[in-house]
Amino acid sequence: MEKSFFSIFKTFFKVGALLLGGGYVILPLLTSELVDKKGWITSDELCEYYAISTSLPGVIAVNTAIFAGKKLLGTKGAIAAITGVTMPAFVVIILLASILSELVHFNSVNYIFWGVGIGVIALLCFAVKEMWGKCVTDRFTSWIYIICLLLALSGKISSAWIVIFAIIIGASAQFIKNRRISND
Repeated sequence: MEKSFFSIFKTFFKVGALLLGGGYVILPLLTSELVDKKGWITSDELCEYYAISTSLPGVIAVNTAIFAGKKLLGTKGAIAAITGVTMPAFVVIILLASILSELVHFNSVNYIFWGVGIGVIALLCFAVKEMWGKCVTDRFTSWIYIICLLLALSGKISSAWIVIFAIIIGASAQFIKNRRISND
């Protein structure tokens, strides 16, 4: 499938229009569009972009779009992806900002928000499933996962510190592994 500026924009616009609940739900949406339907990138590449994006400052969806767009068409692809993924939210926020205070009083609107919340939870579960197979691969990574989960559930440590901890442990483990290989 052709990777033009417009086709990248259109694909990320579609993802942006469905992106309810923030950047954590972008992984299943991008997997469906970029990997399954178009075959533009591999699932492993997308998971790497997503993992890097979650550890960088900024909006996860935008960060992931930058990496994927850059891979597809260089700087033009990154611009198309950023514009496409952010434009739907921008337009919706502009349109709803003036009438939102009136809408929240209706029970039907509250039910819609409740339904969206349930959908977001389902997409988050799918994202966890997608990342699980690529990240938790052995006993060591299982222990790191359990430690990070317990730290997060304690609520006493910022998630940023947990990510930094995991990065340091992962980099240290890789350094030690590489050193052992070079010494053998």
